Amino acid sequence: MPLPHPLGVDGIVAFADSERMSLPLDTILEGDCIAGMNRLPAGSVDLVFADPPYNLQLGGDLIRPNATRVDGVDEDWDRFANFAAYDAFTRDWVAAARRVLKPDGALWVIGSYHNIHRVGTILQDQGFWLLNDIVWRKTNPMPNFMGTRFTNAHETLLWCARSAEARPTFNYATMKALNDDLQMRSDWMLPLCVGQERLKTDGRKTHPTQKPESLLYRIILATTRPGDVVLDPFFGTGTTGAAALKLGRHYIGCERDPDYIKAARARLAEVGPAPDPALLVTPSRRTEPRIPFGALIEAGMLKPGQTLFGGARRAHAAIIAADGTVCCGSVRGSIHKVGAQVQEALACNGWTFWHYEDETGALLPIDRLRERIRAEI
Repeated sequence: MPLPHPLGVDGIVAFADSERMSLPLDTILEGDCIAGMNRLPAGSVDLVFADPPYNLQLGGDLIRPNATRVDGVDEDWDRFANFAAYDAFTRDWVAAARRVLKPDGALWVIGSYHNIHRVGTILQDQGFWLLNDIVWRKTNPMPNFMGTRFTNAHETLLWCARSAEARPTFNYATMKALNDDLQMRSDWMLPLCVGQERLKTDGRKTHPTQKPESLLYRIILATTRPGDVVLDPFFGTGTTGAAALKLGRHYIGCERDPDYIKAARARLAEVGPAPDPALLVTPSRRTEPRIPFGALIEAGMLKPGQTLFGGARRAHAAIIAADGTVCCGSVRGSIHKVGAQVQEALACNGWTFWHYEDETGALLPIDRLRERIRAEI
């Protein structure tokens, strides 16, 4: 149930420094992000995603070999007097983000070689516990036009728990399903934000560092639950908010640039309702009711004396006993123990290793029968 909050015009909230606000769900907070976060209730946010200024330290225009200018980052918000000024700014926003996170909350921050190592040190100094560093490998990176360095083809994301004792959300089964049933790795290959997704104003990029929605989709899907609150202190044109709404989460964004806010408002207004909440959660085997192999025999799905086959090619055979154990020669035990021994393996998932023969003669994994019982439950 959303907490009551004072709304400004068109979903933008502007507060005096002295005001303390209740949780303003699905809202852009206009102004300085540190002041905005410090006015939010402590321990109220599930996840923070931060795409701070990179402090690129650009010395001039970047020119292509054909003498055209690269549309890079030259905005004032990316300029700092020196590293000390950048570090002070980073310490302030990190502290503000840590204050608003719930005890089991987590933070993601993205950066390049210009800033991510400095940010990582500050995160650890302030008590965050690093869980992963993710390498975003860009499938379409900008080339190094001058040929003086390697093509900078990746950015780094740090995923951190609020503390070493925190137990942040990680939807492992969801990420595995998203990756064709393979455990997802820490190197992600995703394209830059281009084409129709790239917001433009008068033919130019509205925001120079707009992140692809696929990146935020993956982060939010992996490390939040439906209904959670995701805070983005550097909201820009609203990529985090768009991904959050599509996945049934709430967002809070902080942004001070009126042009970015205008673009974000228009973008978020076009996001439709999230799908059925059941479609936003991947069922986990760990939360499903435990079904012992003997339950299949009690239900009459399998019979004592029936033969099970190891693998889909009948490489091994075992006879079902009345007590739910199986026998293969002189070996008798659970479906897992016997499966491991006949393969000379350390372990075995008997539910997927052993197969039964149906009325047509086809071999099917016994796990199908277990799923049938679970569906009835």
